[in-house]
Amino acid sequence: MWRCADPSLPEGRRKAFVSQLMDARRAVAHAKRSGDAAAMKAARASVDIAKVALGERGPVWWEDGSPDLNRRMARNTPYAGWYETVSDGER
Repeated sequence: MWRCADPSLPEGRRKAFVSQLMDARRAVAHAKRSGDAAAMKAARASVDIAKVALGERGPVWWEDGSPDLNRRMARNTPYAGWYETVSDGER
């Protein structure tokens, strides 16, 4: 299960954070190709910072009391029954 971005973010801020995330992901790819462990660590930290800013990680942004199921396998959540009904081709 993956969390979506906080829908209450103003469009300009969301776009800036998405741009930051894409730059960080490109840095991860470059670090992988170069084999630079220090650059990889820094790039992954940048990805995390951008994802927290977007609301995809970190404190929950919703206020309805729903649990945070982020980074859990669907079969280990209340969505397990639905997950079992989805064909392999749709997963």
